[in-house]
Amino acid sequence: MERGKSSKGTGAAKTSKANKSSASTGKSGSTMGKKESNSLLKQFFVDQLQDIFWAEKALVQELPKMQGATTTEELAEAITEHVTITEEHVNRLEQVFDMMGENAKAKKCEAMEGLIKEARNIIDETEEGTATRDAAIIMAAQKVEHYEIATYGGLVQLAKTIGMNDVAELLAQTLAEEKEADQVLTQIAESNINEEGAQEDEQQMEEGNEGEED
Repeated sequence: MERGKSSKGTGAAKTSKANKSSASTGKSGSTMGKKESNSLLKQFFVDQLQDIFWAEKALVQELPKMQGATTTEELAEAITEHVTITEEHVNRLEQVFDMMGENAKAKKCEAMEGLIKEARNIIDETEEGTATRDAAIIMAAQKVEHYEIATYGGLVQLAKTIGMNDVAELLAQTLAEEKEADQVLTQIAESNINEEGAQEDEQQMEEGNEGEED
């Protein structure tokens, strides 16, 4: 009886040890999975950095063309100022790549390419020297800003998640500047451009009516 009892106790001890070993392995496996997940998240983060890097560099080339198509001095000055700010955004992204030990590589941003094409179409389809064109340019520019705000907002959160708070702080600076640029465009539109565009529509209607009467 005693021998049986001893054997049973030994078996229970082995079972308990095996269970502990299994639990330990499971915990370790969970940790490894988390590390792997973080690695994949970091790869995605870098991919999105390359995407917005292309977008910012493309805007440095495109914004002066938009500025040249404007009529209102206030809008032209705002766009010119944002060219300088966008150049700083490019430099800041290069700094982020350097901090992460990554090459500052640009990957074509399909979304920004589409927004730029839309801006070009807007310029082609509106009449030169009108407030209507300026209103259209503001809308095109704000679509760009909203895309950048969404992108940088996501990048800031991802940087924090992967533990790169210094990178997050840099990207947050750019995010704040994009939001400010969007607000400036709204103020310009509301100050006079939208109203002038509406008056242009009324004038065209009046001229059209007069033509019909003749």
